[in-house]
Amino acid sequence: MSSRTRPILKRIWPSAVVALALAGATPAGGTSKPVVHLAFTGDVAMVAGPVDSYFASVSADLKGDVVLGNLEGTLTDQSSSKCPAGDSNCFAFHAPPSYAPYLRRAGFTVMNLANNHALDYGTAGQRDTVAAVRKAGLLTTGRPGEIAYEKVRGTRVAIVGFAPYPWASSLTNIPAAQALVRQADRWADLVIVTMHAGAEGSDHQHVRPGTEWFLGENRGNALAFAHAVVRAGADLVVGSGPHVLRGMEWYRGRLIAYSMGNFVGYHTLATSGVTGVTGVLQVTLGRNASLVSAHLVPLTIAGDGIPRPDPSEAAHGIVRTLSQEDFGKRAIRVSRTGDLSPPR
Repeated sequence: MSSRTRPILKRIWPSAVVALALAGATPAGGTSKPVVHLAFTGDVAMVAGPVDSYFASVSADLKGDVVLGNLEGTLTDQSSSKCPAGDSNCFAFHAPPSYAPYLRRAGFTVMNLANNHALDYGTAGQRDTVAAVRKAGLLTTGRPGEIAYEKVRGTRVAIVGFAPYPWASSLTNIPAAQALVRQADRWADLVIVTMHAGAEGSDHQHVRPGTEWFLGENRGNALAFAHAVVRAGADLVVGSGPHVLRGMEWYRGRLIAYSMGNFVGYHTLATSGVTGVTGVLQVTLGRNASLVSAHLVPLTIAGDGIPRPDPSEAAHGIVRTLSQEDFGKRAIRVSRTGDLSPPR
C-alpha cells in the first residue's frame, strides 16, 4: 500500500467491522501489472523500550502492498491488566499508544488483533489499541466479523484474522470461519487468512493432525482449519502463535505457512534456540491467485528480542526440514537462498 495513501474506513456490511484502503499507483515508467506484493511476520509484542531500534534492521524487508504483522499485545496507557497481583506466570503486554506510528514507519499496513494477548488490558485497552493503530494509518483485522480490505492497483484484497478466543473471529468454529472467508471472497480478488493457532514453544514446531492444547486452552486444529479456509476461498494462509517457525504446505494450489514464529519481543518473548529464529515471508500473487514468487528472509531475535539479519540463515533449514517431515509430497520447497516454490 502506498505510504502516501491513507486508509478510508468504511462499514460495508452490517455484520462486519470493515476497513477499506485504496492503494497502489502505477509504477513510474511502466504500466500497472495485476500482481500484489505481500509480506508477513510473526508475533510483534511491543513493550516500553528502545522502540526506535525495534524495526531498524529489518524495515527494508517489510516492503509490500500488504504488510501484515500479529500485534501480540496492546497499545494503551491502561494500568489494570488481566494478571493477578504477584502472578509471575501471567503475561500481559502493552506499550504506549504513541508506539503505533513506528509500526507504520517500519512498513506494516495491517495488524492482526486475533490472538491471546489482544485483551490483556481489557476492552478499554483493545479500544485504545484499535484507535492508535488506525490513527497511525494502518488497518486492523481479527475481531469478530472483521475484515480488512485493500485495493492494490485494481486488485481487491481482503485480509481476515482468526484465533480461538471469544474476542476474535473464531478459529475453532470452522463452518463460521468458512462463511466469513466466503463473505470476503464475494468482494475480493485475493483473500488472505491469518490464524493464531497451535501450542507454544520449542516442543511444538511440528504441525500434527487434531486439536492442539496448551495450558488447558483449545488452540485449534491448525491443519483442518487451514485446509477448510482454502476450500472456502482463501488464497494464502499465514499463521502465528506457536512462537516458533513451522513448516509450509502446498494445498490445492495455495501456500500455507503454519507459523512465522516471534518477530519483536524486547526482553519479553523467549529468544533462545529455535524461539529466536524467525523471518519475513515475502509473497507475490497474481490477481488470479497464482503464486508468482515467494521468499523467506532469515532473521534472528536471539538475545534482546529485536529482529536483525541472521548470517547463519537458520530459518531456511528449519522450514525446509519441517515442511518435508510434516507434509511430504505437499511440502513447500525451500532453496539455499530462501526462495520458496511448490512441490514438483
